[in-house]
Order: sequence, then structure tokens, then C-alpha cells
Amino acid sequence: MTSVVVPEPEGELMMSVVLRRAAAPDAPAAADVWLRSYSAALPTVRRAHSDDEVRAYFRDVVIPRGTTWVAEAMVESGGAGVVVGMMTLDGEEVNALYLEPGWRGQGIGDRFVTLAKELSPTGLTLWTFQVNHPAQRFYERHGFAEAHRTDGSGNEEREPDIRYAWRP
Repeated sequence: MTSVVVPEPEGELMMSVVLRRAAAPDAPAAADVWLRSYSAALPTVRRAHSDDEVRAYFRDVVIPRGTTWVAEAMVESGGAGVVVGMMTLDGEEVNALYLEPGWRGQGIGDRFVTLAKELSPTGLTLWTFQVNHPAQRFYERHGFAEAHRTDGSGNEEREPDIRYAWRP
């Protein structure tokens, strides 16, 4: 795995985070955000795919679909940005919303949910694992309600999960 140093947010950096559609060059960074976030937020959940498989999936499937957005932080004036978050939205389904661990709590997830609601104003659905209590609190704070729970037999991780729905 390539080691990437992602700076921690400081002071006015939040003002320089932009949400934009992901493009092919964003695939490695978006996959790495997913990998780091998943490891930090879900340490007890078995990953169904290796790091290389995740990166290939982002490169060959996720990004080419055109439904992925990234949060890019401009960490130096005039310099290149760094991807600190990603969201994949497929119609009314939020398939993924992951942030660099050090960038959680900076309002980026809130901005992604606002964007998703704007893009899908009739409603949204998503899944989260039952062990992911911070995600449950986050989505409930944004008006999502639990629709049902499963034993995990329908997902690759075989981890019990919760279906959430938001309706305006």
C-alpha cells in the first residue's frame, strides 16, 4: 500500500473544502479514504475484499459510473488539493459516505448529506452496520429513520446492518 499523508484540518481550512464530482484521477485517493475510514470506524467488521481489490473496484467501477463525489481540501494556497472524503450516490441510494478519520466532525459529512438531499429530493436510503453507532447517530440527526434491521446474511461482510430512509 502506498503511504499517503493526509494533513489534519486546521483553523480556516474548512472554508477551502470543496465537494465535486470525482474523476478518473481521483480513484486512488477515494479508495484510500474508504480504506482508512473503514479501518478506523469498523475495526471489528470483516472486510470482504483486499486493499488491491478495493482500489481496482474504485478505478474500474465506482468512479466510471459518475455517481461519486469527493471532498477536496485545498491545504496550501494555490497548491493541489487532497481528497478527504467521498460519497457515492446512485439515485436515491447513498452507497458510501466515508471521511478521512482526522477530518470527521468538520461538517464535511453534513455537506455530503445536504448535497445528496438536493440531488435526490424525493428521498434517500442507505445501509449502515449495526455496530456503527456514530453513523447511526449522524444519519438520525439528518432526519433518516430506521426502516429495518437484518442479520447480515445479505451483505458480503455477513455483518448485521440497518436500512435507513429519509423522506422529505
